[in-house]
Amino acid sequence: MTDLPYPIGKFSYDGDMSPRRRAECVDRIAAAPARLRAAVAGLTAAQLDAPYRDGGWTVRQVVHHVPDSHLNAYTRLRLALTETSPTIRPYEEARWAELPDARSAPIEISLSLLEALHHRWVALLRQLGPAEGARTFLHPEHNRLFTIDELLAMYAWHGEHHVAHITSLRQRMGWGLDGEVTGGR
Repeated sequence: MTDLPYPIGKFSYDGDMSPRRRAECVDRIAAAPARLRAAVAGLTAAQLDAPYRDGGWTVRQVVHHVPDSHLNAYTRLRLALTETSPTIRPYEEARWAELPDARSAPIEISLSLLEALHHRWVALLRQLGPAEGARTFLHPEHNRLFTIDELLAMYAWHGEHHVAHITSLRQRMGWGLDGEVTGGR
């Protein structure tokens, strides 16, 4: 049985960011908007409002969460590049997911926002090297410094993590790529 909260496993970072791994992470971040769009292609309103697991967010909430989270990561990156170990501001992601727009707005808004954000973010990420990757920010909830390299690895994982929430739900429910039921429950 798949681990429903962590269908691709929990995030881990070993502290090693080679130039090749950095490029792979940037490529994964670059691919995230198209992968998310493909994951939700053809879903009906009822399917978008289905939770990906018992007690979990709906597909719609997941779609709106991804650009919320990635906007925060983009801002944290820019702060770390322009300030010395800034303390970032956390946000209550679970509460953001309960706001009316996250529960009911059309997903196209967030899909388009994610595409635009990633065009800008990836343009910057492709220019970074080891010196920038070693820059840090303080996350007060975790009470520790994070490097830009760790943020890069985390968000390469994050997009795939949420796409897997949706694609694993589609598989379990038998929802084909066009949103039609193809078997399952």
